[in-house]
Amino acid sequence: MMRTLAEILPGIIEFRHALHRIPEMAGAEFETSRAIRERLAGLDLEVLPPFLGTDVVAILHGRGPGRNVTLRADIDALRLNEETGVPHASCHEGRMHACGHDGHAAMVMGAAELLASRRDSFNGSVRFVWQPGEENRAMGRDLVEAGALENPRADLVTALHGMPGLPVGVLALRDGAMMASCAHFKVTIRGKSGHSSRPHQAIDPVVAAAAVVVELQSVVSRRIDPQQAAVLSVCRIAGGELANVIPDEVVLEGTARALDMRVAAALEAGFREVIESVCRAHRTSCEIDYRLSYPVTFNAPEPTALARRVIRETVGEGRFIELAESSMGAEDFSWYLRRYPGVYVKLGTGEDCPALHNSKFDFPDAALAAGIEYLVNFTSAGLMTE
Repeated sequence: MMRTLAEILPGIIEFRHALHRIPEMAGAEFETSRAIRERLAGLDLEVLPPFLGTDVVAILHGRGPGRNVTLRADIDALRLNEETGVPHASCHEGRMHACGHDGHAAMVMGAAELLASRRDSFNGSVRFVWQPGEENRAMGRDLVEAGALENPRADLVTALHGMPGLPVGVLALRDGAMMASCAHFKVTIRGKSGHSSRPHQAIDPVVAAAAVVVELQSVVSRRIDPQQAAVLSVCRIAGGELANVIPDEVVLEGTARALDMRVAAALEAGFREVIESVCRAHRTSCEIDYRLSYPVTFNAPEPTALARRVIRETVGEGRFIELAESSMGAEDFSWYLRRYPGVYVKLGTGEDCPALHNSKFDFPDAALAAGIEYLVNFTSAGLMTE
């Protein structure tokens, strides 16, 4: 029997609350994946063994062969003490769903429930992906490389992410770069320790690190085209244990971001050149760990046009916003988009909603229906697209 959004929504709200209570960190989402698999058991889907341990991938087969549309949700949480005060607050101290992944997971589940009841109305297949480790570990790359979106190969992929500042239920996108690339770096600068009263007998990595931080400011301002967006931030400096001892080494950590992969490459080249030359000038050595964790999240023209049309025609012109700017945040759905045609869409969580990664953030239940509606309608349109 074909089910309606109104029929399933109370259960989906309850499911989100259940997930919100059990936030788990990247790669350790055991309770979460178990809850997802238990709910899928009644839907007659092909639920695959995990590729990475805590992922859940399920395939819905239609009445005959055809295209595949893949819907993705992330399921990991953050290290924060929840301060929302809601009845369904986190039961795990020091962990909470402060980025709305419980909402994302619930919306993909809602789409699965509706589409499973309509399997006789379409050809092709729908893949539902609940992905671990989006935060910091970028496990979307691992899942794609493990072949989770093959057999059948995804013809089209999409994902939603909550966006504070937009009215609840509004859907927003743009062509091209939606979110920035993000490289995480760790630089270890090594010198020679000594007493602070005899600096001439030491090789001071603290002075070298200070010079590195200052000189790195020239990478974006003097090496990158000012009409291109780029951000290079040193966010952590650590070294030494005593106030009167020059340490052996100092560690710098941070991120580098860009909206174009060519700019990202130029950032890395400038970053390495500055650090190596400054360290040489200060008689120190350096070890650079520079990892591109997240490429640019890039919306291809055709899938984006399809999503735009679906939103306008089936959800309503008044609930669509064309984003004027990209975000300098990053997202590992970018790894999906590098290999498969697709589109990344933002979903409004309220103009006064607390920011993401904030201890007071709680994905609003009122936004779930619009997200489910988009996922179902985009899937239906995508399956019919030649």
